[in-house]
Amino acid sequence: MREDDILLGQIEDKIAQCENKYIVTHTGFLDSHQQSVARIFCGKNHIEIFDAEAESTAVDAGRLPACRTRFYGGYDEAERVILVNLPDYAFLKDENLLTVIRATVASGGRPLTHRDYLGSLVGLGIKRDLLGDILVRPDGADIIVLADIADFLLTHYCKAGRMPLSLEQVPISALMIPEPERKTVTDTVASLRLDSVVASAFGLPRSKAADAIKSGVVFVNHVEASKADRMISEGDQITLRGRGKARLIQVGGRSRKDRVYITIERY
Repeated sequence: MREDDILLGQIEDKIAQCENKYIVTHTGFLDSHQQSVARIFCGKNHIEIFDAEAESTAVDAGRLPACRTRFYGGYDEAERVILVNLPDYAFLKDENLLTVIRATVASGGRPLTHRDYLGSLVGLGIKRDLLGDILVRPDGADIIVLADIADFLLTHYCKAGRMPLSLEQVPISALMIPEPERKTVTDTVASLRLDSVVASAFGLPRSKAADAIKSGVVFVNHVEASKADRMISEGDQITLRGRGKARLIQVGGRSRKDRVYITIERY
C-alpha cells in the first residue's frame, strides 16, 4: 500500500535524523495497523524496540545504544502511540512530547462519547495523527495530544456534541486512566489456532473470527495477523479492533473429547 510506503519512509528518516543529528525525533500517532507495519520494518532491519524494562536494563549495564526506538502513547495500554527515537542522553520522562487536554462537560450536560470528542476535534481541522487516545469519563475526557498543538486546542476547542467544554492542560503524569473491565473466560478449543482462540475470546462463531483475521483487524502481540491457522501460545495478547483485547493466560490439558482447555483474560 502506498500509505504504508510513505509511513516507512518517514520512520526511516526519523531514525536517520536521530542517528546523524543526535536529536530526539518521533512520528505522529500510529494506529494498530501502522504500528504493525513499523514493528515488522524494525524487525527486518534489526532495529530493537525498547520498552521501559529493556531501557532500564540497558542503563544499568551501561549499554544504551546511540539511538534507541520506543513506542509511546502516554500510558502502558495506549492504543495509539508515537514511535520515538532517543539519543543515548535522552529519556522520555524528560522530553514532554505528549500532553493531556482535560475536557470537562458543563454542569448538567449530557455525557459525551468518544465519537463526540473525536468528531469535534477533526471538525477543527486537527489531523488524526496529532491525537492519541481519548479516555472518556462521565463528566468529560482526557485527550492525549502532541504537545505542539496544546495551545491551539486551549484557544479554539470549546464544544463537543454541541455541549460546552471547559479545558485545562495537565502533564501526561496526571492522566486519568479508567480501570479496564476484565473478564476471565475458561473454555475449550479444538486447537490453539488463531481463529479458534479469537472465537473463544470474543464470543464469535469461528467463521466470523476467520473473516476478521482476513480483513486485517486482528493483531497478535501488536503485529497484524493474517493467517487463521497461526498457532497461539500462552501469554500472547490478541487485539480485535473495535472489540477489545484478550490474553491467553493459561493452556491446560485436554478434555475427553480431545479439546484443549484454555483460560483467557479479556479487557
